[in-house]
Amino acid sequence: MQGTFAVLERQMVLYRRLWQASVFSSFVLPVLFVVSIGIGVGGYVGEIDGWDYLSYIVPGILASGAFQTALSESTFPVLGAFKWTRSYHAARATPVRIIDMVLGWQLYIQFRVAAASIVFLLVSAVFGAVHSPWVVLTPLICGLLALSTAASVSAFSATIENDSYFSLLFRFVMIPATLFSGVFFPVEQLPAVVRPLAYASPLWHGVELSRSAMLGGATPWPWAVHVGYLILLSALGLWWAWRAYSKRLRD
Repeated sequence: MQGTFAVLERQMVLYRRLWQASVFSSFVLPVLFVVSIGIGVGGYVGEIDGWDYLSYIVPGILASGAFQTALSESTFPVLGAFKWTRSYHAARATPVRIIDMVLGWQLYIQFRVAAASIVFLLVSAVFGAVHSPWVVLTPLICGLLALSTAASVSAFSATIENDSYFSLLFRFVMIPATLFSGVFFPVEQLPAVVRPLAYASPLWHGVELSRSAMLGGATPWPWAVHVGYLILLSALGLWWAWRAYSKRLRD
């Protein structure tokens, strides 16, 4: 694990110098969503499933923030480390193993997600959107959601040469997932033919787990199914990332 923590330490040093660039997307933007949509639009929406709209969407915004952070930190930074800065190639010339590169980067993303989640939860509590002591589990849920997303996206980023693929990823994966994975309204309101796409998204499982933890209700499916699905995606993503990193550095 020494190599893994060496990779994490490098990223933390870089983040300490560049953290101001992430303040808006990681901390300010989610709070603006709470105020504008949760309170502003919520005044017209009323209640959903017995909860005021603010309380209903806050867990979804929390999960979607983790999802978007994981996705964005696994695209340009990973491709750039292979193609432009070639920092992965430099690390390959050291005792750091490929699995250390994969795990170290994922630990860095976990730090980013945990910091943003804790700040967002504190703000949500001020607005009265926390209703259950199980809220303490939400940073862990967001971390698992982030891993299930970031591992596979990192693997994808390691296999491409052109960053234009990322615009397709953002347009046809991140945006639809954010809009149609239960963040702003129940998935049951979607046409039955497209619901399986929402169920396949890791974001939906993260949203439902977060909503259950923050509101104290039951999840649509048994919680073990939601957690197990995210763990499965995480394991497959880490394996794919290790294979993709290995091939890229060998070539």
